[in-house]
This record gives sequence, C-alpha cells and structure tokens, in this order.
Amino acid sequence: MDLKQLWLNTQDLWNALGQHPRIYSLLAFLLLLFVALVVGRAARYLILRGVELLGRQPSMFWLNDFLANKVFHRLAQIVPSVVIQFGLSLIPEMNKVTQHFLGNAALAFTILFLMLAISALLNALLDIYARTEHARTRSIKGYVQLAKMVLYVLGGIIIVATLIDRSPLLLLSGLGAMSAVIILVYKDTLLSFVASVQLTSNDMLRVGDWIEMPQVGADGDVVDITLHTVKVQNFDKTIVSIPTWRLMSESFKNWRGMQASGGRRIKRSLFIDASGVRFITDDEEQRLTQIRLLTGYMSRKQAELKAWNEAQGTVAAMSANRRRMTNIGTFRAYALAYLKGHPDIQPNMTCIVRQMQTTAQGVPLEIYCFTRTTAWDDYERIQGDIFDYLLAVLPEFGLSLYQQPSGNDLRAGVLPAVLGASHFPLLEQPTE
Repeated sequence: MDLKQLWLNTQDLWNALGQHPRIYSLLAFLLLLFVALVVGRAARYLILRGVELLGRQPSMFWLNDFLANKVFHRLAQIVPSVVIQFGLSLIPEMNKVTQHFLGNAALAFTILFLMLAISALLNALLDIYARTEHARTRSIKGYVQLAKMVLYVLGGIIIVATLIDRSPLLLLSGLGAMSAVIILVYKDTLLSFVASVQLTSNDMLRVGDWIEMPQVGADGDVVDITLHTVKVQNFDKTIVSIPTWRLMSESFKNWRGMQASGGRRIKRSLFIDASGVRFITDDEEQRLTQIRLLTGYMSRKQAELKAWNEAQGTVAAMSANRRRMTNIGTFRAYALAYLKGHPDIQPNMTCIVRQMQTTAQGVPLEIYCFTRTTAWDDYERIQGDIFDYLLAVLPEFGLSLYQQPSGNDLRAGVLPAVLGASHFPLLEQPTE
C-alpha cells in the first residue's frame, strides 16, 4: 500500500467520522490533549534548561533557589491547561455546554498551578532570606506561612467559583456571613500571628537563642520559629513544640543576654562549719603572711588593726576589746584574690566573695563571679576547678565544710559512746 492510498483511506475515515459528531469531537479533544501535553513537556524542558544555564552565572545564583523549590516546574505546568483553553475553540461540532465546562476546568487547573508557583516562589524567597544577616535576628517564616494560607484560601475560592461558574465575590460575601465561625476555627492562627509579630518586632526571640520555659518542659536552643509553633531542642536532644501565642501570654527566660555579654555567672556557696570559725593565732598570722595572694591583704589588715587597737588605749589589753583577724575573714580575702587572679574569670564584671545569712547548715560563703566564656562545657570545667581548689585549701585556714552526719558517722561516733566500745569489736584499738 503506497502513501497515496493511505492518505485516501485516512480521508475516507475522517469523512465517515463527520457523520458522528460526538466521536469526532472526542477524538479532536484527545488530539488537543496530546498536543497540550507535548507542548507542556517541550516548554518545561526549554524553561528548565535555560534557567540552569543562567543559574551557573555568579550574579544569578538565586535562580538555583528557584529551581530547588520548583518555581519554574510549576510555571511550566500551566502551559498544557493554557493550550487546552485556547484550543477548545478550534474543535468543531463540540457542544457549547461541554466546551464551556472544559474551558472552566482548564482555567481552574491554570489557577491551581499558578497558586502552587506563587507558593514555591515564597519558599524560594524564604531560603534566600535565610542566608542573610537579618535572618539571625528577624524570622519571616511566620509571615510567609500566613501569606501562603491567605493564598490558598483565595485560590480555593477562585477555583470553586470558576468550576461552578459564579463570581468569587458571591462566595466571599457568603464567607462574610460566616465570619464568627471563621474566627472561631482560626482562633489559634490569629493568636499565633499576633504573637509572632510581637516576638519579631520586639526582638524577644531568635533562632539559636537558649530559652527556658519549665511549664512546657523547654530548656534548650530555638531551632525553628513558625506561624503556629516555636521548636526548641532541649539539651537531651528532645524537641519541644511551643504554641507561639504561649510565649506572649506566659513568661520564659532567654539566655541571649548572657551569651552576648561574653561572661557566664558563677553563683555557688561554700557552707563553712561554724564550729571552726575563730581568731587566728600569731603563728598562723605569720604563716599566712607568706602566702603570695595574701601578702597585700595581711600587711594592710595588720596596719589597720594595730592603729585601731592602739587608739583604744589600755582597754585593748582585754581580748574582747581589741580587733583581731579571723580565719573565715582571711579565707574570704584569699578566695577573692584567687578569683581576681584566675585567668578564666572575667575581670570587667562583678567578682565578690560574700558571707550570707548563717543557716542550720553552717556559714555560707558565696562565690559570685563571671567566667570569660559562655560555652557550657568550658563553664562547668572552670567552675569545678575553682571549687575543687577552694575546698582543698580550706584546712590551711583551720576551716572545714559543714556536712550532715551519715550512717557511718553515727556508727563510728555516737553508738560506741552510748553502748560502749565492747559492742563494736572492730572499732576497738589493738593492744600490744
């Protein structure tokens, strides 16, 4: 069979289909649908290929974010529905009602993919913004989510209005009558949006901030701020999602100020056994004078006390009438000198060693200072080293920590005194 005969047979078949307008219209629509898909594929290839070539230029690097978020993919998906919209008018013998319905359906698909393209564009802009310096202090993710929500609501209304061939204003007027229900349904969204605006505008919260909110079990770093929730990664690597509005209605602690200051506070007490507090003897005074950290303090204090006692005259001969140095006061001066000379203690911030109100657990000496670093592991190491040393040096001043008696203390001391040593043969001293 030659080509001429094939062409004649095709013409006869096409003329025969003309006697059946419905089949003729269906085949023409299927042909239009095939052409639309082919054109759509070709448009997608050309658009993506051209954008990839442009994205290789350093000045057009932002196009890579558009590609990653499939902005141009969504735009290319609009092409088939646009081809169908304009191609329907070329199909002969098609029922006007069917043609109008298919045209509305194609227009609805066009609006749908345009809405998805705008949503992808917002995601791409958010990624571009996330790489700027402002993203560290101002998060716009909540605003983007709100814009996408408004986009989806309006897009959905327009699509429904297109399919039912009614004006979108008619649907919007119906939604106005349901405003009370809408406010009730989107109550959390509205509260979260207002809270997100306040948190961002007042710079109360940033991604990376360490916050504490015990009422929701949050104690860690903020990893994400969205319209509805703030995600906090605790130090045990668990994730806590906090509704945004709760951060405005309830209190939370933000440690950003500590991290920005460059120093982290040490505030811990040594509970000194009150029974060991006393005046130091002349021999102890002479020995303590040789300690390098106390040299200046001892000479200054000795001169001060000598002048004061001489001013009292003969009454200073009585012990209760003259001033003397105490072991706890000398230790306090030593601890302060030790902290001020410590290389890891911030010299430009408060550094004191103060005696607090005496309690049943002894005399508290509080160490109050700031480290040079805010890193948690370094902070704990520095704090541990300081208190290790101060605990070990206490006996040099005739002092000891208060410690509640344990079971071993009772067995070794109280019970033998009450029952007699014969009841505790292991505690008896060996005899020769």
